[in-house]
Amino acid sequence: MVAVIQFPGSNCEYETAAVLRHHGLDGRIYRWNLHREIASDAPQAFVLPGGFSFQDRVRAGAVGSRERIMDVVVARAAEGIPVLGICNGAQILVESGLVPGWDSGSVQASLAANHVLGRSGYLSRWVYVRRAPEAGRSCPWLGMLGDRAFPIPIAHAEGRFVFPDRDLARVADCAALTYCGTDGSEPQGYPVNPNGSTANLAGIMNPAGNVLAMMPHPERASHLWQVPLSTQGEWGSARAELHGSPDLSVAPGPGSLFFRGLAGWLGLEGGSE
Repeated sequence: MVAVIQFPGSNCEYETAAVLRHHGLDGRIYRWNLHREIASDAPQAFVLPGGFSFQDRVRAGAVGSRERIMDVVVARAAEGIPVLGICNGAQILVESGLVPGWDSGSVQASLAANHVLGRSGYLSRWVYVRRAPEAGRSCPWLGMLGDRAFPIPIAHAEGRFVFPDRDLARVADCAALTYCGTDGSEPQGYPVNPNGSTANLAGIMNPAGNVLAMMPHPERASHLWQVPLSTQGEWGSARAELHGSPDLSVAPGPGSLFFRGLAGWLGLEGGSE
């Protein structure tokens, strides 16, 4: 069973649970105040979905990270249980200190307001990302990504990964996903890196690799029909080829790779695709 934690202000919990079930995973939604129940049920993995938990008061994810249910997540993460934070869920994981996880119990990074070339504010668009070179070796969520770029949507106002100057040399150690060009090339700033994130980071993980915090939304790209027709690259070509075909309704999208990776890690078949 995979627990999807619903905080006040979450707005992606239902589609996230649905995508998990589509991939053969028993996705169940738990409210933020059910810490005893979730501890007793002992999920095989956790997902913190997107949204605006507690209205992003103080900082995005700051209040949610202090809820008692996160004590359960932190304890199970230390045992190696897979944890995925998507967008606001990623912000909660950063605020909880689970990622980058270099120093236990402390916050070592920040998801700051988008800012690049004088541009700031909320971003909602499709981007291209790729897995960091060594990330797939230890991360249950990244094992099926391969090395090629793939399209995925973002929707955030505070998605810029930043680190204290003393830790900049360590950033490569936590890199999981990076923004890139359609051919996988390294971006030279905006718009390929859409928010000014340090080292073009779209996602980071803990040293053990079982906790992943990512700003893009894989649940919004799990089906090929969700990919825009204007998308370039192999996923865009696949989308165009099936346009108007009934096969499009069942074809997997790039976001499905994250959930199929978890299903494989748990020894499951990977759902109905």
